[in-house]
Amino acid sequence: MIIGLPREIKPFENRVGLTPAGVHALVRAGHRVLVETGAGEGSGFSDQEYRWAGADVVPGAEDAWSAELVVKVKEPLPEEYRFLRPGLILFTFLHLAAERELTLALCRAGVTALGYETVQEDDGSLPLLWPMSEIAGRMAPQVGAYFLHRDKGGRGILVGGVPGVPPGDVVIVGGGTVGTNAARVALGLGARVAVLDVNPRRLRQLDDFFRGEVATILSTEASVGQAVRRADILVSAVLVPGARAPHVVTEDMVRAMKPGAVIVDVAIDQGGSVETCDRPTTHQDPIYVKHGVVHYAVTNMPGAVPRTSTVALTGVTLPYVLRLASRGFRAAVLEDQALARGVNVYGGEVIHPGVAEAHGLPCRELGELLLS
Repeated sequence: MIIGLPREIKPFENRVGLTPAGVHALVRAGHRVLVETGAGEGSGFSDQEYRWAGADVVPGAEDAWSAELVVKVKEPLPEEYRFLRPGLILFTFLHLAAERELTLALCRAGVTALGYETVQEDDGSLPLLWPMSEIAGRMAPQVGAYFLHRDKGGRGILVGGVPGVPPGDVVIVGGGTVGTNAARVALGLGARVAVLDVNPRRLRQLDDFFRGEVATILSTEASVGQAVRRADILVSAVLVPGARAPHVVTEDMVRAMKPGAVIVDVAIDQGGSVETCDRPTTHQDPIYVKHGVVHYAVTNMPGAVPRTSTVALTGVTLPYVLRLASRGFRAAVLEDQALARGVNVYGGEVIHPGVAEAHGLPCRELGELLLS
């Protein structure tokens, strides 16, 4: 199969779909890889490294997009819609529940689109989302601590405190991969940390893991409201796989927060789980202030550490890319139920229930379409 690796064009997105090592594995398996010139530079991978790996380095985006299977990091932007076409297989982070226009564009073009974030194992785990969630979770307290600086609009608090001055409060809503990693870093910074989750079993696991050093709170509307009011940094990490994130933190809760507190909404890719995070931001312009609270809503947080992110992402996506390329789409999804769950759009139809529900569109069964 011919595999394309275009350069990402999202502002300050420096990740790339595959490392040279990943490309080498595909070439050794008998596939041809087209890498757009400069695609890996933001992650520290030169065109020459891709050539050494066996890739064909091509001059423009249209060349890389001409492949049968395009492997990316972020969803296509409107400037890239012209490359969408019937027969194209697109494998990338899609987050379609927050992207109605892209969903419709993929359907109109007849693209087969698989989202990393919806590839799901039988136990409910999301193997391709994990590494980016780990990175975003570990970044969140660091970002929050930075924007707590008074010159950045924050409260002027050192999150770890000093002898004689208490540390700041970091409140994390959601105890999954993002929340656990955020708690680990926040605790390392010396903050007082609380994690809220709806699952008592998960809270017990976190209590054991952190040896009681992190407060664990069963998430209800009342407990979230109380915790949010005392937060210096609020990390929102609520995820419903493939679906639009629910608004767990309401606008009234935000109004009650301390002036200069910081919200980091890691769920912004899926529409945001804080009601006042009503627009995504970029690394170039990462924050806005609403109700006196600093909002950080960057949709591609791991793009700020692209070398780490690209290596970690390739490590988990490569086996699936190899499966798609070597077996073909139909055989690959019939043989691998986790990969089949990753299909968002096929044959002009929405396949993922969360995406269909978010946009009020009909949802089709992949198996029925494949058999027809």
